[in-house]
Amino acid sequence: MADDLTYAAAGVSLEAADVVIERLKGAVRSTVRPGVIDAHGGFAGLLALGGLGYEDAVLVAGTDGVGTKLELHREAGSLHAAGIDCVGMCVNDILCVGAEPLLFLDYVSVGVLDPEVVATLVEGIADGCRQSGAALLGGETAEHPGVMDADSLDVAGFALGIVERSRMIDGTRVAVGDRVIGIASSGLHSNGFSLVRRVVERAGGIKNAPADLLAPTKIYVADIRALRAAVDVHALAHITGGGIEGNAPRVIPPGCGMVVDPTAWPRPSVVQWLADQGIEEDELRRVFNIGIGMIAVVAAADEAAALAALHEQGTDAWAIGEIESGAGVRFTA
Repeated sequence: MADDLTYAAAGVSLEAADVVIERLKGAVRSTVRPGVIDAHGGFAGLLALGGLGYEDAVLVAGTDGVGTKLELHREAGSLHAAGIDCVGMCVNDILCVGAEPLLFLDYVSVGVLDPEVVATLVEGIADGCRQSGAALLGGETAEHPGVMDADSLDVAGFALGIVERSRMIDGTRVAVGDRVIGIASSGLHSNGFSLVRRVVERAGGIKNAPADLLAPTKIYVADIRALRAAVDVHALAHITGGGIEGNAPRVIPPGCGMVVDPTAWPRPSVVQWLADQGIEEDELRRVFNIGIGMIAVVAAADEAAALAALHEQGTDAWAIGEIESGAGVRFTA
């Protein structure tokens, strides 16, 4: 066989992959939850639904990635936070129908496998899974020499949750007069970074950006669990790309609109920094969460109890608006 006709010569290192797998065993074990079946390194992850206490269970799935924020994470050396981002973007979506996260799968693609880079990223994913109560049940790291640049890296994830059919949140009970609770974001989360990267470049690099620019996406599992224990939640909206006006209408029934007071909460410093760099208010609202990462809609009588439940979690939350007749989102200022 010719010396160049080996997998290693073609650019794939099986030894590097083994190093990553060995290092991550502890991180994966740290995410084990009830229902996980030990498959002893088999080809698939296993989780039993029996015994979890559901009578009419509905499985809820979501998938997402970190987007171009990943490039800034690499530059800043914050790939652990990027792993948390990946989990948060998936898990927060499935929370919106009332699901409890069960498991998470990751997919990492690279040009050339650097064990330290991939292990740090996946250890961050395991951290996000612990925050979510989801088992990191499996994943894939794919090396693509000759197809991706040697230093290229991307990550995506898949979350699976479960909810009792009678406990699903679908927005159908939202009514005029309901109140809107805004739950604080940790920053920009993982949206709008194609624009952010342009701003960072013009500002002279990441060293000139605020400290919260790359704060990992807040994971809202504990907050929503506490909120649902305290009040009847009519709707939940994860505020991602498109901002409040692009995401809140997804959970509001026909005939209802949402009025929001944008002065009702303080903005993260990174949002003000983006404004100072020249991004206009309409664009900030259209692209970013501007400080609200999750919205809950509750009956007017439950507003105070909803806020109290979130504050007891140590989570910042504010009464930011209400449901009115109409459609879409209307800002008061």
